[in-house]
This record gives sequence, C-alpha cells and structure tokens, in this order.
Amino acid sequence: MKLSGPSLSKIDRNDPKYLALAKAHPRIAAKDANIWGQAASAEAAIRLNWVDLDQSSRELLPLLDALAAKFRDKTNLILCGMGGSSLAPEVIAQTYKKKVFILDSTDPDYLHRALQGNSSKMLVLVASKSGSTIETSSQRAFFEKYLGDAGLNPTEHMVFVTDPGSPLDQDVRKSGFTVINADPHVGGRFSALTAFGLTPATLMGVDASVLLDQASDCRELMKTNPEVVLDVAYLLLTQAEQFLGFTDSGSKFPGLSDWIEQLIAESTGKEEQGRLPIATEGFKEAAMGGAFSVAFAPGADLTVEAELGEHFLFWEWVTALLGAALEIDPFNQPNVTEAKEATSAVLAEWNNSLPVITTANSEDGVEIFGDGNTLVAALKNLIANTDADGYIAITAYLDRAGDSKLTELRAVLSEKSGRPVSFGWGPRFLHSTGQFHKGGQQNGSFLQITGETVNNYPVPGRAFDFRTLLMAQALGDNRALATRKYPLLRLHCTERSAGIDQILRAAKAL
Repeated sequence: MKLSGPSLSKIDRNDPKYLALAKAHPRIAAKDANIWGQAASAEAAIRLNWVDLDQSSRELLPLLDALAAKFRDKTNLILCGMGGSSLAPEVIAQTYKKKVFILDSTDPDYLHRALQGNSSKMLVLVASKSGSTIETSSQRAFFEKYLGDAGLNPTEHMVFVTDPGSPLDQDVRKSGFTVINADPHVGGRFSALTAFGLTPATLMGVDASVLLDQASDCRELMKTNPEVVLDVAYLLLTQAEQFLGFTDSGSKFPGLSDWIEQLIAESTGKEEQGRLPIATEGFKEAAMGGAFSVAFAPGADLTVEAELGEHFLFWEWVTALLGAALEIDPFNQPNVTEAKEATSAVLAEWNNSLPVITTANSEDGVEIFGDGNTLVAALKNLIANTDADGYIAITAYLDRAGDSKLTELRAVLSEKSGRPVSFGWGPRFLHSTGQFHKGGQQNGSFLQITGETVNNYPVPGRAFDFRTLLMAQALGDNRALATRKYPLLRLHCTERSAGIDQILRAAKAL
C-alpha cells in the first residue's frame, strides 16, 4: 500500500485531531463498541466483525468451492441485491473482468435486460441480510415465477445469501433452496469480505482467498504502521468540511469509487454532519466545486494505491475512524428506513396503481415539476437556490445501462454551477447517498429525473407492478426531501432517450 499526493504535506501528527484518531485506532482493532459514544455502543457491539474478516471468512472457502462446483454449468449469473450486497461484487466483477448482471434496480427496462440471456443457464443470486428489502424481495418473487414459467425448477437456478435465522433464511430453506449464511455481526456496507462479497466473487470465477490474503496484508500493515490509515482519515477529516471527490481514473478498479461513496456517505451522513463522497469521472472532475480529491492512481490531492482486498478493509477502517472523530454511529442508517416508509405510504395512497400525474410545464417531451417553465429556466433556478456552501444531487430513476448517457450531466452541472454535484441511480442510491441527503448537512439541492418505461412486469404476490414501485420510490423520496424545504426539481421524460438529450442540451446552454 502506498500513499502519495500534495496533501500529505498537510498532515500534522501533533494535532489533537490526529492524536484522537490514533487513540481510536487500536480500540477498533480490539472491537471496542464504546468508541462512537454510549448511544452507538449497542449497535456497534453487534457490527464489528468486519475488523478481522480476513481470517474469519476463510471458513467460507470450502463451502464456496462446493457451491461453485454445484452450479458450474450455470454461466448466466444475475445478482439481486442493494447497497452493500451489490456494490462490492460489482467492483470485483469489473476489476477481474468477469460477467455478472447486477440487478440493483426496480426499473422494468433495466430488469428486462437481465432476461436476455439463456434461461437454462441462469443462476440468480439473491443477497439480502433479512430479505425484507422491497427491491430484493420483489426481484426474488419475480425470478421464482419467471423460472417456473420457463419450465425450470427455481431451486436449481437460485442461491440465497442472508443472515442465519433471518426470515429469508428460514423461508428459502423450507423451500429447498441453496443458502449461504453471512456473518450477522457485520453491517451491509462493511460486508465486502463476507459471504455477500465472496459468494458472487466465487460464482463468477474469482479466487476469494486472494481477496482475503490482500486484506490480511492490509490489517498487518495497519498494525505495524498505523500512520498509513491515520494519515488518510486525518486528511479526510481536516482537508474537507464536507465534500470528497473520488475517481477510479488511471486505476485498475472500476467501480471502487461507487463502493466507497456508499460506505462513507451512509456511515457518516447523520446528525447534520459527515463527509459526502462523490464518485466522479476523472482527476479534474474530482476536484470540482472545491472538493478534496482522492484517487487510486497518481493525480489527485491524495492517492491511495493498493490491491482490491486491501482497499476493502482499508476504507472500512478509515470510515470507522471518521465516525469516531465526528462522534457519530457509523453502523446505523436511520434515514434509509425513512425512504422505505415513504415508498409504502405512496403505494398505499395510490392503491398500488400508478396514477396519471400531470404538470402545467413541459418542453419537448420533458415534463417539469418545479420552479421554471422551460428546462433552462428550471435548471437555472435550481442552481440559484443552491446554498453557497451546498451541493446538487442528481438522482435518476432510469435504466443505468440503456440511459447511461445521462451520467454526462453530473460534470456539466458541476462546471456550470461551480458546486459539487453527485449522481445516483435510483433506487440504488437510497441505500447509499440517500442517507446523507436527509441526515447529513442540510445544504443539498435535488434534481430528480424519471421517465416512462417501455417494459413492465407485475411483482408476483403483490398488488403493484415494477413501474408503479419505481415511481413510488421516486415520489416517496421526493416527498421526504420536500419536507426539509430543499430546492427540488423533477424532470420526467415521456420518451427517455430524447428526453435525456434535451436535458443535456439545456444544461450545456446554461
């Protein structure tokens, strides 16, 4: 592991903040649940096994080898999971150039893409700590019916990763499904080196023991040379009051910034404080809006070079240290529950059927729900109403494969506004930066982008379909943001591709 970058000259190891981090570091290694304060101690006491997963997860390796052998003929791997259950596996897949379809959305157009492979070769991995997450439970029900309708036995095409004794664990075992249990004393976003990360890694053909060996090297390094982790935690604490720009540019780890974005945002974005990490395209973009830039190859304010397994443990440790310094509980996520409840309330209000929603203002197939009768005017107003020390969050409830062109909007809007701008695909960001949006510093402005779908599928066993669920999640989050009086604009594309082009043209014209 190697640190570099101009920010290293700003480290003061005699600073009381640095000394406080140094005191917390060995206590994390000892799994001291009292590091984050009395209120957090009960939660921390059952969430600290991530500290030595490099050793404890080795017990999984024989089980995972047997699992890979059992399903060796299933080459069309689909992973249904949200947040920590899918972000780490996606980094692993992209790093090792392995094929897997990450289904972390309720968008029916994106779901449609998952169905294009050979059904007889399909292996659906459902990952959820409890099984109660609405996205994952809906996906599970969908694939059980889909496989059955195709004349296939779902138990031969589905695997579950969940906590032992969870409602999901009990249910699927009774039905004869294959189950791998994860360590229940590890929270979702800290679970990269548990069964939630290692099971999909093994099924896609990655040697899980290599990741554990790398993590072990990192833990030994942090033990013998604690400055390596203390220096990074200190810089993230002192060189940015709020905004951290991460980029994968130049590194061999595509997607690592997205994983870290969830880890830090969801862990620290509480009690109106925290650090907002923003996954960006390159070194220039990472520094936009005055953010402190971090990369995994030289070129940023701070560069951290390491192997993937090292990165997993290292950034989890950094996040735990940040929580200690900010005196917040890094293991809970109270506002993620708020988003879930808002979705349920909208579904109930709609009686599980998407109503016709209209607005007085639209432009070339883009409906405007907010302040402005044209796209340019609406975007200008959003920027003008953004706090001088605030940020803009773009949240897109669309198909992150087919509608990926929209990601260009992040850098355009950041350049035009001079503010940090984040981009999140809905609903997956609800399990990531969504916590920060509501629980962190109250200085965000929000641009929601929704769109009509070409495809739609019912959710088996429920009264709603995926299109309705997706929009309920979008409008439920919209309402949660509106209660905080944030600047808020929703743009709805009546035809997605044309609408995205129109939005990009308007942003570039600002």
